[in-house]
Amino acid sequence: MNQWGNRMGFFFNSGFFELIFMLLFVLVLGVFVLNALRGISQWSKNNRSPRLSVDAKVVSRRTSVNHHHNAGGVSGEHGYHTTSTSYYVTFEVESGDRMEFHLSGPEYGMLAEGDTGRLSFQGTRYLGFERHPG
Repeated sequence: MNQWGNRMGFFFNSGFFELIFMLLFVLVLGVFVLNALRGISQWSKNNRSPRLSVDAKVVSRRTSVNHHHNAGGVSGEHGYHTTSTSYYVTFEVESGDRMEFHLSGPEYGMLAEGDTGRLSFQGTRYLGFERHPG
């Protein structure tokens, strides 16, 4: 057997492969759990925050488009593409502070830069915007 074969045999037969696999599994699971805990923590913090309504102005809007591609399986399947869009609006309140919120597509579509009105929010959670007439 050549030198490469001896090294590969050592890698697979010594338990080193299983150790690396287990470490990667624990790492991926840890990242998943950490993200879940962050989400739960933010949700809890928002629930404890007061609901506020303040005069505000829409100062900017932006979107974030994410493309995902699955190449398909080994049997020659074509795979598929998916696209998701996230919508964000930045409001400026009377004090000059700015806050950016994640909105749904329909909520985003109802707002334009320069709109003024009453912004309602709870922590980082957007609750609504009532436009002032005129």
